[in-house]
Amino acid sequence: MSGNTFGKIFRITTHGESHGPVIGVVVDGVPAGMPLSEADVQRELDRRRPGQSIVTTPRAEKDKVEISSGVFEGKTLGTPICMFVRNVDVDSKPYEAIKAKPRPGHADLAYWLKFGHIDHRGGGRGAARETVGRVAAGAIAKKLLAAHGVEILGHTIEAAGVAVEREVSPEEIRKNVENNPMRCADPKVAEEMKRRVLEASAKGDSTGGVVELIALNVPPGLGDPVFEKLDAEIAHALMSIGSVKGVEIGIGFKAARMFGSEVNDQLRLKGDKIIGDTNNSGGILGGISTGMPIVARIVVKPTPSITKPQKTVDVVRMKEAELKLEGRFDPNICPRIVPVAESMLALVLADHMLRAGKISPNRFKGFK
Repeated sequence: MSGNTFGKIFRITTHGESHGPVIGVVVDGVPAGMPLSEADVQRELDRRRPGQSIVTTPRAEKDKVEISSGVFEGKTLGTPICMFVRNVDVDSKPYEAIKAKPRPGHADLAYWLKFGHIDHRGGGRGAARETVGRVAAGAIAKKLLAAHGVEILGHTIEAAGVAVEREVSPEEIRKNVENNPMRCADPKVAEEMKRRVLEASAKGDSTGGVVELIALNVPPGLGDPVFEKLDAEIAHALMSIGSVKGVEIGIGFKAARMFGSEVNDQLRLKGDKIIGDTNNSGGILGGISTGMPIVARIVVKPTPSITKPQKTVDVVRMKEAELKLEGRFDPNICPRIVPVAESMLALVLADHMLRAGKISPNRFKGFK
């Protein structure tokens, strides 16, 4: 199976399956000398791990990270960093009875059609658990970016049909997102989101939503014409996350219903910097960062695992069948996708800053 590596200079390869012994990542391209501990990575993994609240799967994984290479005496060596967590709370029994019956909405059918021989336990490589490696790598990318002043914020702006109908400030995101189970910057809206998510879950169904990402203090000049545009690579990164069905940059799809005079960000001087009166472009023009905040949003589909009966096909007997899933499922995946999406944006930005010479590829020069 190919397609497991992402990035050019800051490069990651994730490995492992949902019910295998371990799941993790190898990260290459990190400059030598950057302070890094397992605690740095654990903070991000704790945001992603299951069993956090009543709107996540009760699978009880500690997701305790182990770094097996690339770090010595608390600093990176510039060599590949291997990180993994052990899968502990694994229950594969519910999947044995349905291994020949692809679950609607999951990758089961597509994997079977392409590979034939697949790991049916918990979705195997196609499960959300694969994102453990992304978040572990993203923790390193975030730390590298922070040393150069770049901050990435993520929050749920819509879930179960309930949306935040106003702009929220970075301060609100920093203050509120980790204080409610929906990871929403508006506490009142978060409560209504939770109520609607649990209401659908009680009926055996699931819900989706929208997650917004903001990158602050990104330097201008990242990205290259024509096929390596920054927004194109951000879209690639975000669309590679399971359950993401759409990406927009800046004003996104709203632009289709507006005039050019409304969409264009008119320019002015602020000191010696050229800025836009608005940021409808989401901080990227012509595929190159402008220095304005980078803004992206992702559409997250309802979690495909639901307890309502569904129609499927027995691929061994080639007969239509009915499927009723049993197991532990997320009623809404938005809160746990927030740290995953932040990580993917961080990976793209770290890679492009290295490619543009904004970060030294050999020796860490941050935290002065």
